Amino acid sequence: DKLKNLLEILPEHDLPEDLKSKHCKRCVVVGSGGILHGSELGHLLNQFDIVIRLNDAPVQGYTDHVGNKTTIRMTYPEGAPLSENEYPPASLFVAVLFKSVDFNWLQAMVKNETL
Repeated sequence: DKLKNLLEILPEHDLPEDLKSKHCKRCVVVGSGGILHGSELGHLLNQFDIVIRLNDAPVQGYTDHVGNKTTIRMTYPEGAPLSENEYPPASLFVAVLFKSVDFNWLQAMVKNETL
């Protein structure tokens, strides 16, 4: 019931046009484990068609190692980056919801309520 009620209040959206038109010929998923620190692979990661970043791994201050391109950021609500600098305007944020409290979080976001 909670999910049904939430789906009723969510606005309908499609993917942004610039993302719909992209062809994923070369895609990369960048995790948040820190394994890229010191790698200096940022320039290589930026060359991928689509860069999917997971959780709250920061980009600012680490671009030499992790690049600065973010097409999609996927995370659980509690793993969402706190800095608005980590949400580039041209990227898509995907909240991965699976716990009851996650649905409460999304409802509060949609209704501009405090949790």
